[in-house]
Amino acid sequence: MVVWPVCRGLVVLALLLAMTRADARTVHSIFLTPETGTTADVEKRIAGDLQKSGGVRVVSDRSGADAVLQVNSVIWPQGLIAVNPRSRNVSVSSYQGYASAELRDAGGQVLWSYLVTPRRFRVSGIEEDLADQLTKNLLNAVKAGLTEGNAPQPMAGTATGMSLRVAGATFPAPLYRKWFETYGEQQGGARVSYDAVGSSAGIAQLANAQADVAASDIPGSPGGEDALVARFPTVVGGVVPIYNLPGLTSELRLTGPVLADIYSGKIRKWNDERIRQWNKGANLPDADIAVVHRSDGSGTTFVWTSFLAEARPEWKARVGDHIDWRVGAGAEGNQGVAALVARTPHAIGYVELTYAIQQRLQYAAVRNPAGAFVRADIGSITAAVAGTRVHSISVLNAPGAGAYPIATFTWFLVPKGERDTQKRAAVAALLQWVLTEGQKECSALAYVPLPRDVVNQELEEVKALR
Repeated sequence: MVVWPVCRGLVVLALLLAMTRADARTVHSIFLTPETGTTADVEKRIAGDLQKSGGVRVVSDRSGADAVLQVNSVIWPQGLIAVNPRSRNVSVSSYQGYASAELRDAGGQVLWSYLVTPRRFRVSGIEEDLADQLTKNLLNAVKAGLTEGNAPQPMAGTATGMSLRVAGATFPAPLYRKWFETYGEQQGGARVSYDAVGSSAGIAQLANAQADVAASDIPGSPGGEDALVARFPTVVGGVVPIYNLPGLTSELRLTGPVLADIYSGKIRKWNDERIRQWNKGANLPDADIAVVHRSDGSGTTFVWTSFLAEARPEWKARVGDHIDWRVGAGAEGNQGVAALVARTPHAIGYVELTYAIQQRLQYAAVRNPAGAFVRADIGSITAAVAGTRVHSISVLNAPGAGAYPIATFTWFLVPKGERDTQKRAAVAALLQWVLTEGQKECSALAYVPLPRDVVNQELEEVKALR
């Protein structure tokens, strides 16, 4: 079960289902719950934005509601910012946070989800900014058409009560646990457990028949294990450089070469000129950089070192999932790296975006090939994977000014020679759900759904497993 920050808001949407299952739905009315707690400003802003849109009505009667939009918003103080740059005697509080939402139909199935963080240049308060972004994306989704939330039935041959064990990457673990919980509630077939032991351990468990499916962020290569397994991209995520710099309220900017030099030990101080040149005016301390890396076999490490290798040629021989680090301290899993950075002043680490958000950690904007410094979010990661194909092994340093440069697919690895027909059918049913209904749950946890072309091709390949 996903441990997510405490819910601080609930918005209810009512949908009229006037079209057929294959067609789009139209939103006619919205019901908002009474204002509660500190989310009143967010709820008021959403209500006002929707009223102004003219596309839907905000109503006071819940009895006709057919769907629910759950909104989680968490806001915390980041520090103080001087009102006058020449004087620090007068300052105001700076805030950070996020808001996520899931739109569910009457049956509890997700129709749409999204997550937003504060825009860098905003003219309104953080509550208004988060509410405006969520409302805009919701209205865009409604305009484009919301598909039915009816999940496919278990495939023929799937035994009721069968269990599947998936093991591997910590990168997608929050989403996979949520997926499998939802899948178990909606399906009459297999129950699915997830053991987030790292990509390398998951692959080893699959090879030793200790897992039915392995989860990995490591792309395959011709021959070897790829002759024995089929690889299915499941979702897209971003790896972000997280940091713990007390007193720094401005956005930190980092480049690939700078990150490569930090992780090789060439840059050891936060106020090094190579960092300061990209962060003019930032209050960077004269302190040693506490480097944190993964201690276990990690697909996240593979993605991270692959990015460093594209920035510095000397890293090319060190790309891998488990390497001999020259500097820093190790921690197991994305969760372990996030926790160690959170409790270590002046630390830097790398994790999947969701872990940074969940742990309320700051993460840097990274310079992409177009020369723009881009923070990871759903929009910038989506831009990175636009136009990719199902067998693309990397989306690092994607072109485009708005593309986040450290994005990646993560995969399910499925044995090609599974002789148990019921288990094979159960795995195929799970994959079909993941590629259809499951994609709608991605964005509320800061993951990006697969491109439509990728999904269509994968669904054809799933048929070969049946």
